[in-house]
Amino acid sequence: MSTLLIKHAEVLVTMDDHRREIPDGGLFIRDGFIEQVGQSAQLPQSADEVLDLSGHVVLPGLINTHHHFYQTLTRAVPAAQNANLFNWLTTLYPIWARMTPEDIRISTQTALSELALSGCTTASDHLYLFPNGSKLDDEIEAARPIGLRLHASRGSMSLGQSQGGLPPDSVVDSEENILVDSERLIQVYHDPHPGAMLQIVLAPCSPFSVTGDLMKQSAALARRYGVQLHTHLAETQDEEQFCLEKFGYRPVAYMQSLDWVGDDVWFAHSVHVNQKEIEVYARERCGVAHCPSSNMRLASGIAPLVEFLKAGVNVGIGVDGSASNDGSHLLAEARQAMLLARLNAGLKGASLSSTSSEIFSVRQALEVATRGGAAVLGRTDIGSLEVGKCADFIAFNLKRLDYAGALHDPVAALLLCQPRGVDYNYVHGQPVVSNGELLGIDLEKHVRAHNKAATKLIQG
Repeated sequence: MSTLLIKHAEVLVTMDDHRREIPDGGLFIRDGFIEQVGQSAQLPQSADEVLDLSGHVVLPGLINTHHHFYQTLTRAVPAAQNANLFNWLTTLYPIWARMTPEDIRISTQTALSELALSGCTTASDHLYLFPNGSKLDDEIEAARPIGLRLHASRGSMSLGQSQGGLPPDSVVDSEENILVDSERLIQVYHDPHPGAMLQIVLAPCSPFSVTGDLMKQSAALARRYGVQLHTHLAETQDEEQFCLEKFGYRPVAYMQSLDWVGDDVWFAHSVHVNQKEIEVYARERCGVAHCPSSNMRLASGIAPLVEFLKAGVNVGIGVDGSASNDGSHLLAEARQAMLLARLNAGLKGASLSSTSSEIFSVRQALEVATRGGAAVLGRTDIGSLEVGKCADFIAFNLKRLDYAGALHDPVAALLLCQPRGVDYNYVHGQPVVSNGELLGIDLEKHVRAHNKAATKLIQG
């Protein structure tokens, strides 16, 4: 039995049901689970490891609900810099078709390293193409040295251009192979227990890249094993038009027709949804991965974040692909969500005042990035610092130039000031980042390997 004592945090943000923020706060942790939470004087005074976080804000670890790790290899590609989603995809599909298993491994470690340094402790990734012998296993194996919790989504594309889909036939797979591999991955890797470091998700890519039959069979398979379901939905107006022309439904209604609604389903983006569709999400308890930077980068639009939350929809933050963001900084993404929600409120005529319920606050953004993400992923053991939950926490040193003059509210300073990297990141009581340094891999060596792989991939 190993114990860890965290003490003397300037503020410990619990995100518990009472949203307590504890001055001089701390945690007592045993074997990766939180045993006590409170002021430092109320906690045991010794442990196998003691970490004094005087002058730091401590938060629950941030949870990333949507990403494409492999896209770190194709950031800032000139031909895709000024394109909407469909044109962006058709530009990059041929490049991604050249990826190898080693490319999957390198890009996974790049994305997870960025996420860890930005405060992420749990990451959901959506890998939906497997060229040249690549497997989801490559991502899973590469993730282990970094130390974050991983929800690895077995994505898929089966509807190629010859069948009326968007992706070229070279990057799609047969539905039989997809389903067989999906079941294999669940049986080999999925851990349903509290504290799980790895879970498998079934995630057909999108309405314009898979058939309705694959969606139905994936849902049936997922429910047989009790795993979550994920896909892109209602991201752009092009997608809406595609669904109307090909299926006779708007995207949300199409999901309903396929039995793709429920508390085991979450959708990425959901930008173009109306009030009735928001009510469907709330009634069926579907979750949403909100990806503000990607939606802005691709000119997709502004998702109705405040309306989702008012309706009771679970919403988490997603950095989305590193070729449409083009980074993996989760704290910065939470800030972006806050700012975009405020911009949207202003466009709708709301006034910026403390009494306006339309103005999205710092603490709401942090809640979406923690508790919200946990709810979206179907996890009850993460997302807050409470007795019995996983010891996933992050800490920021306030003694920085970035926060000078902003300590009237140090919690708000983390988002209102320019977001920086974490000083500490612990997952299940184990250090992933210490004193601002990533522990799992040699970053300098890794960046050289990543750049070499990216150059080779782009040049073909």
